[in-house]
Amino acid sequence: MRRAQISRQTAETAISVEINLDGTGVYDNKTGVGFFDHMLDQLSRHSLIDMTVRCDGDLHIDDHHTVEDVGIALGQALIQALGDKRGIRRYGDCLLAMDDALVRTALDLSGRPYLVWNLDLPTQKIGTFDCELVREFFQAFSTHGGITLHVDALHGINSHHIAEAAFKSVARAMREAVEPDPRKSDAIPSTKGML
Repeated sequence: MRRAQISRQTAETAISVEINLDGTGVYDNKTGVGFFDHMLDQLSRHSLIDMTVRCDGDLHIDDHHTVEDVGIALGQALIQALGDKRGIRRYGDCLLAMDDALVRTALDLSGRPYLVWNLDLPTQKIGTFDCELVREFFQAFSTHGGITLHVDALHGINSHHIAEAAFKSVARAMREAVEPDPRKSDAIPSTKGML
């Protein structure tokens, strides 16, 4: 059962996350941050990971704690759902076009978190959403999910398109990486024997 449930409560946020790695991309995400919910929906739909996220955060301050803490909880859920990572493909990549934006993602579910981020958004906000929070989400997700994650924007002039292309590109790479490898379904994908 490659599923996980995570509850995380701090003085800043109360979060519950449920994921199913073997889903069909069914999502129900409610964080109180409209653009972020839209991005989480993309992450679920294009990774085919079923995802339910609830967050009650201190939005009267700003969106930062909500976005970062959801990234933390989703990373923790990924670790839990993957277990010992036996039989997964481990690696994933995607070159994704969305209108003017072209974003490349490569990732490794290595257990060694590292984020390489070459994605500049030309505006400070998308609607009321702070653009710097896109990176904050992926930093938290990669750190707490044990993911080596490289994200590069090769083209783009519209912040919404670039950010959405990033979420979709990561999602498609995640789909590939978490999928069972039919040729090695009983093996840990490492010469070390563990990840």
